[in-house]
Order: sequence, then C-alpha cells, then structure tokens
Amino acid sequence: MAGIGVKLNKIYSKNTIATNLFGAGYSTMITVAPMFLVIIAVLLMQYLLGFSKISYATRELYSCTVLYIFIFGLLTASPFNAVLSKYLSDIIYEEKYADILPCFYVGLFMNTILSVLLGVPFCVHEYIVGKVDIFFVFAGFCGYMALMFVFYSMLYMSICKVYKNISFYFLIGMVVTVLLSLVLVYFFHVSVTFAMLVSLDVGFLLIGSLEYALIQSYFRENSGNYKKVFTYFKKYWQLVLTNFLYTLGLYLHNFFFWSSDLQLIVVKSFVCAPVYDMATCIAMFTNISASVIFIARVEMRFHERYKNYSEAVIGGRGMDIYNAKKRMFEQLTDELMNLVRIQFIISVVVFFMAMIILPQFGMGGMVMQIYPCLAAGYFILFTMYAAIIFLYYFNDLNGALMTALSFAVVTAVTSFFALKFPVIWYGTGLVVGSLAGWAVAYLRLRHMEANLDVHIFCQGSLLKKAEGRRPEGKVFDRNAAPAQAQKTN
Repeated sequence: MAGIGVKLNKIYSKNTIATNLFGAGYSTMITVAPMFLVIIAVLLMQYLLGFSKISYATRELYSCTVLYIFIFGLLTASPFNAVLSKYLSDIIYEEKYADILPCFYVGLFMNTILSVLLGVPFCVHEYIVGKVDIFFVFAGFCGYMALMFVFYSMLYMSICKVYKNISFYFLIGMVVTVLLSLVLVYFFHVSVTFAMLVSLDVGFLLIGSLEYALIQSYFRENSGNYKKVFTYFKKYWQLVLTNFLYTLGLYLHNFFFWSSDLQLIVVKSFVCAPVYDMATCIAMFTNISASVIFIARVEMRFHERYKNYSEAVIGGRGMDIYNAKKRMFEQLTDELMNLVRIQFIISVVVFFMAMIILPQFGMGGMVMQIYPCLAAGYFILFTMYAAIIFLYYFNDLNGALMTALSFAVVTAVTSFFALKFPVIWYGTGLVVGSLAGWAVAYLRLRHMEANLDVHIFCQGSLLKKAEGRRPEGKVFDRNAAPAQAQKTN
C-alpha cells in the first residue's frame, strides 16, 4: 500500500494529540474499515430482522454459507494477487500504463476460472445431496463470485492510491445491503435468510461495480499485451506459492478442528466448528491493529530508509552505500521491535476486556477457553507477516516462500496433534506454526543483512539471455590469429 506514508507524514508532522488521533483513525479507515463495515452490516441485519427467532438449522445454513463465501473467496484470490502486484509495480516504474488493463483482464479471467472450478461442484453437491433450494444455492454462488471480484479489484484500487474510496464504496454497499434486506422481508415477505443473502450479493456487486468504474476511469488505454502477464507467473512462481500458503495457513488449524468432535455438518455439505471458529474470530480481532500499526510505521519510516539505500546503490559512493544499508537495517529492527511492543500492549488490554465482557453476551464456556492460545498465535502470526513484507522489499522470494511453507506445514502437523490436547491448548497449532514461520523469516533477514551486497550487485548477467542454439564454446583460436593478420596485410 505504497503512498499511505505521504498522507500520514502530513498528518503526524504537526505532532499534536488531535493529529495523532486523526492519524490513527485514518490508518484504521484505509486498512480494516471494510471488514468492520461488513461485520456491522451482517450483525445489524440479524438484529433488525429477528434472525435469532428462526429455526436453528436455517440459521446455521445461512451462517455456513457466508463463512464459506469469505474463506474460499480469499483462498481463490491468493495465488494471483502477489504476482499481479509485482507486475503492476514493474510496469508503473517503466511508465507503461497501457499494460495495466491487460493485467486486469488476464488476472480476472484466471481468478474467475479457478473460482468457478471450485465453486460449481460444491454448489451442485449442495443442491443434489443437501437438498437446498436452488435459488438459495445460486444466491450463495453469486455472493462468492461477487466477493472474489471485490477482493480482486481492491488490488488495482491501491495502485490508484484511492484508499479512502475503498472504505467509502464498502460503506455504500453495506448501507444498501441493510436497507434492501428490510425491504425484501417487510415489503415483499421474502424469508429472512434468503433476503439477507441476496442483499449481501447486491452489496458486494455494487462495491465491485464502483471499483471497476473507477479503475476504468484511471486506465483508459489498452496495449493488448496479454502474453507478458502470463510470463510473470512463470518467472515469479514463488510469489504464487507464498501468498497461497500464507492464506491457507490462516485457516488450516480451523480445517483440522472441522473434523474433530466440535464438528457441525449442515445439509450434508457444509462442515464447520462453531465454537472453535468463534474463538478464532475473536482472537484475530484482538490483534488486527497490528496491520494498522505496521502499515503506518513502515510507510512513514522504513520506506524512506529503503529509498535512500536504493538511491545510494544507483549513484552513491561505497561509503554512502554502507551507511545507507546500516541505517536501513537499524530502522527495520526498530520497526519490528516497536510493532511487537505496541501490539503486545494493545492485545493485553483487548484480551482482558474480552475475557470480562464477552461472557456477559453468551460467549463463554469453551469459546473463552480456546481463545487465549489463539490470541497468542495471531499475535505471532501478524509479526511473522511483517517479516515476510520486509523479505519482499529485498526481493528474497525464496526466503518468503520458505517462511510461508514452514508456517503452513508446521501449523498443519501441530494442529493434527492438538486435536488430542486439553481444550485450552487447542490453538497450539497456530502458535507453533507462527513461531516456525517467524524463525525462518528472522534467519532470512539476518542472512540478507550479511549478504545484501552480493544479493544486489551479483545478480546480473553480462550476456543477454535468449532461447535457441547454443553458440560454439571456442571464442579465440591462437593459431588462426597470425594467419588472419597476414591475410589482412
């Protein structure tokens, strides 16, 4: 989300209590506000439409449908976003803006194909085996595809640096969602769950349409250079796996507990573990501020040091390069330590508030027993992701892949054994997996610090790479040289 730092620097430069509060609010608005708007809209619809009064089976069918829409919408988008972001960064640096629309269409096509290949078989199973109404199944599929399009378009919105528009579009979409649900239930007498699902579909589609219109207004030229986009997936395949494994690791521990004694099967199609999933949601929100803190501090501080080092490499003296590198890594260390310190304080405060307040709203018992371990896991997880971002800065794609792979594999293995643990240790898989990923990322950063000069200055090639017949290995014939010289004379 490059560019946020410019705005934040202007806000924080006055160094007053009011500007500091405004800066924190601005950071929150452009990072996590869309997610909170969706959650608020869903809860508001449930309250206004009397969701708690309908049958348990109907409520669970709706809840599982929304849960699957979000989880698998994120999973299907994850293999593409990192590579496309890299491609966009390169073509913007080269000022080839006409190549942006081809990237948009190719990425959307690939994302749509993958989403359909996963979504259609599940919907067919839900209709045939689960005996769910065809209109409800179709509404769920439409919501899944619409949310995929929203997630995908947000990548290009960040390129336009219109972060406030993203939150504004989500606000419009969720307001329409709530109002439409009321109209469908009280004026057209549509069932509550179907009205809520259709309203979410319309809200997501509206958000995606607004995002698409803005993208089209920013990028009007189309070079037709579609082939180049595909080559990036081959060249930067590590990004595909890294982003997918990280996103998969977020839910792997949930998937294991979906097969445990906490399992709930709905219409022979949806599988979930409501108690564990609720504890996961609370734990994630306990540490979600880490995203805001990290983006704000990195954009305001580290990015400037990284820029100074890059400029020194291009045209500076050896001493300038050394000093810039030293200051850059000192800033990197400070940002990671400050992130841990600040987030630890916030997480502890939120944790005690949750332990005191949530049981009064019915979220007690096993949920609050599972919650502490998961809260610790997400605390480490968000710190690990910050380290992955720093590895991206140094183009250490192998290090980022090793981090994500370690995180996913260790989380899966440990979660399998955690099924046998006491309830309070159910979240051990996420804790150990995040620790493993963090350890790998930390070691790679230390390796990069020690070998950055080699990484920067020894990656090029004197000969241009090309495909074809290999040239002859002999480049000089000592015996032929005198003969050629006589012939010339």
